[in-house]
Amino acid sequence: MHDLAFVFAGLFVGFVVGLTGVGGGSLMTPLLIFFFGIKPHLAIGTDLLFAAFTKMGGSIALARARVIDWRVVLQMAAGSVPASLITLAVLQRIGAQSDAAQRAMTLTLGVALLLTAGATLVKAVRGGSVVREISQEALADATRPRHWALPVLLGAVIGSLVTLTSVGAGAIGVIALMLLYPALPLPRIVAADIAHAVPLTLVAGLGHASIGSVDWALLLHLLAGSLPGIWLGTMLCRRAPDRLIRGTLSLLLAYAGVKLVMV
Repeated sequence: MHDLAFVFAGLFVGFVVGLTGVGGGSLMTPLLIFFFGIKPHLAIGTDLLFAAFTKMGGSIALARARVIDWRVVLQMAAGSVPASLITLAVLQRIGAQSDAAQRAMTLTLGVALLLTAGATLVKAVRGGSVVREISQEALADATRPRHWALPVLLGAVIGSLVTLTSVGAGAIGVIALMLLYPALPLPRIVAADIAHAVPLTLVAGLGHASIGSVDWALLLHLLAGSLPGIWLGTMLCRRAPDRLIRGTLSLLLAYAGVKLVMV
């Protein structure tokens, strides 16, 4: 019975991700902790690989469409991947299942959800005001940050946050890219964010697996639901009232964040 519930949970989260673009970690991790009673370290580790495999398919499609700016992805990954490895080393040293680590994960997850709620609300409010088209001549300038260190530093923050909580590679990553590359069209920002999330969540997820923080059976059940869910969500995304859905989601994420912080 539980197995079927996990499949439906994957279906629900995949559908919402396809519908709104909100990162799966911000929904899946609190769902596993609150609804299914999964330990935080297992929920986070499993969700990281869930995100990696789910977004890998999206990245392949985006790469074929040639809308991924690999320069932007590499600039972010230069900070996020090393930060993820350092965070994993710290977790391994203190023990991912220790009370201190569990408390740190829960508190950081709550803060990350509050940040994601704010980022989701910003995306809902800004809506279609972001530039969507750009000439090929201007694209080279649009992918240059104001300073080379800025994407590395922001990437490092996102890398540590994602490794500790599995949250941040989605909505927070998009907002960071909007700030760093304001002239870059929104579809390219989203594409770069999805492509950047793949190596980050894969490294973080495999790192969690190496310290015993992944439930492989749970992962398979979640993926069995999420893949058709994402397809269905993307089919309906153009018909849905985007601002209303994102606004509602931001309130739900804020509620979950406050609940985790107050635990």
